[in-house]
Amino acid sequence: MLDLSLRPRRLSDYVGQDGLKERLSIYIEAAKQRREHLDHVLLYGPPGLGKTTLAHIIANELGVGLRATSGPAIERPGDLAAILTNLGQHDVLFIDEIHRLNRTVEEILYPAMEDFALDIVIGKGPSARSLRLELPRFTLIGATTRAGSLTSPLRDRFGVIARLDFYTPAELCRIVERSAAILGVQLDSEGAAEIAARSRGTPRVANRLLKRLRDYAQVRASGRITKQVAEEGLALMEVDHLGLDAVDRRLLSAIAKMYGGGPVGIETLAAAISEETETIEDVCEPYLMQIGFLQRTPRGRVLTPQAFAHLGVRRDDQERFFE
Repeated sequence: MLDLSLRPRRLSDYVGQDGLKERLSIYIEAAKQRREHLDHVLLYGPPGLGKTTLAHIIANELGVGLRATSGPAIERPGDLAAILTNLGQHDVLFIDEIHRLNRTVEEILYPAMEDFALDIVIGKGPSARSLRLELPRFTLIGATTRAGSLTSPLRDRFGVIARLDFYTPAELCRIVERSAAILGVQLDSEGAAEIAARSRGTPRVANRLLKRLRDYAQVRASGRITKQVAEEGLALMEVDHLGLDAVDRRLLSAIAKMYGGGPVGIETLAAAISEETETIEDVCEPYLMQIGFLQRTPRGRVLTPQAFAHLGVRRDDQERFFE
C-alpha cells in the first residue's frame, strides 16, 4: 500500500484519469450545492491504479468523514450493521474488494443502499419479528479488480460506475516527480522517465520502484537518481525495460517452454509456475495483455509473436532460449 503521505488529497492534485476526474468533480459539486449525499460510486480496474486514493479524495472534496473496510473483513450481517449505524450524515463508506462480500451480507446491503434502512430479524421461530432501522444518508464507494464478479443486483445499485485505465508514461513521470519531491529524493528528468517507462502503467508500481531506487542511490551512488542509476538499480531488481519482473518472465517462459506458446489453461499454468491463479489474473495478465504479449482464448492463454520476440525465441526454437 502507498504511504498516505504520497496520496493526493484533492482532485486537482490527482494525476491522470482526466475524464473520470472531470465527471467526478461535476457530481461532487452538484451534491454539495444540493446539500445531498453523493450517489453510490463503483470504481473498478487493475490493482494499483488509484481506486483507494480516489475514495479518500471524494470524501475530502465532499468535506465528510470516511470509513474504510474491505469485503472479506465484513463476515456477518452484524458487522455491516455496526459499521452503517455509526456513519454520520452524508459520510462515505469505502469497501475495497467489494466483489468478495459474503452473499448474506450483500443482501443486507441492498436496502441500505436504496432505502437507507436496515431490516433486522430479532428472535427465532414463531416469536421472531422484523425491525427496520433508519440509517443516515451515506455514499458507498466500492472498489474491485473484478467488476464481472459482482452480482447484477449489487452493480445496478451504483449510480456512478467508473473504470480506471492504465497511465501513460508522461502521467507516471509526473507522479514520480511529485512523489520524489514529497520524499525528498533527488531525481532528474531522465531518471524519472526511466522509472515511468518501467512502471507497467501503474502508479503503485512507480512509487515502489522510486522508493527502492532511493535506497540503491543512497548506498551505491551519490544519492541522486539519474538515468544510469535507475537502469542499474532496476536491473538489480530484475525489472526489464518494459517493466516485466521475474514473475512475468517466468509466466511467459513457462508458456513458451512447456506448452509451445499455448493455449494453456490458467489452473495448469498456475501449478507450473507455483503462483496463485488470482495473482496471474489480477497482477500479471492485465499488463501483459495491454502490451500485446498475451491473449485469453476459450482454450486458454496464448503467447503472441511480440512475446516470443521479447523472450528472444521462436516457436520452433524454444530449446535455444532455455539451454
